[in-house]
Amino acid sequence: MISKCANPACTVRFLYLHSGKLFRFEKEPKEDSQPQMGIDPSIRKHSHGVDFYWLCETCAAKMTLTYRKGYGVVTLPFASMKAAS
Repeated sequence: MISKCANPACTVRFLYLHSGKLFRFEKEPKEDSQPQMGIDPSIRKHSHGVDFYWLCETCAAKMTLTYRKGYGVVTLPFASMKAAS
């Protein structure tokens, strides 16, 4: 559940979907360690899912969220995006 802005430096609490910007990221597949009822335990099931993140209006005007392998979801200032292109 989303409780605050995804920017670690921001303390704004999530209250409404209509303010700020909502992001959806798919989780990386991973092997389940718990046996599944009715499934051969020698076969590992790869689970998928999604995580939601939110940036408040102030932060969403200055940055976005991106996924970096090995780090997970991180903030990326718009100035960095312009410099990279």
